[in-house]
Amino acid sequence: MAVILVYNNDTNEIERYQRNENEIMPYVYNNSLSVNEFRGSSNSETLWTDKRTMETWSRFRDYYGSPIFVGFAFKRIWEGGHSPQSQHYAGTAFDVAQNLTTAQRNRLRQSAINFGQWSYVEPAYLTPTWVHMDKRNLNQACASGGYPLLRRGNRSNYVLIMQDALNALGFTGSGLDGIFGGNTEAAVRNFQQAYGIPSDGIVGCVTWTILSQSARGIGLTPTIISP
Repeated sequence: MAVILVYNNDTNEIERYQRNENEIMPYVYNNSLSVNEFRGSSNSETLWTDKRTMETWSRFRDYYGSPIFVGFAFKRIWEGGHSPQSQHYAGTAFDVAQNLTTAQRNRLRQSAINFGQWSYVEPAYLTPTWVHMDKRNLNQACASGGYPLLRRGNRSNYVLIMQDALNALGFTGSGLDGIFGGNTEAAVRNFQQAYGIPSDGIVGCVTWTILSQSARGIGLTPTIISP
């Protein structure tokens, strides 16, 4: 049984679901993505994503018209396996089609581009043995890409990454609920002070860069929580 936290982009709320591994992910309407497929290689009992990503997957699956093998989707940042500000940690990315031939993968990649609703489809020279597509937030804090700027009052799956990374590094007190409240702001300020960053409580490019690089792949620590 998995706990699935979904940021509803329409209502600005964090929704909570419990699903068995063989059940379908929330907001997937064409029976095409199970919890186990979305989980990928993650061992976490808690997963998260947003409504927009799940609906985009469903529409693309209808558009493509055939089953799509999902090799990797969700990971928690302390599990690692991807770059520091990977969209897999946000639950917005899919690495698919590892079971296809090169020609078949190229056709699927072109379909994802033609579909026009993914935020990003990685070019073949970067992912020659799979197809990466994601529904990332394009308001990125760093000019080079990554995660959006966060401050008190925000709610999102990106707040979940931030809270998860802070918890993993021992800056506890904010919980893991996707809501950037006062306790989360205090944890951010404590982290910033400890790492010599201006302590403004805002998670911009510098804070995201240091936080994500520090937490990525450090493994299960005593201060990690799962709601």
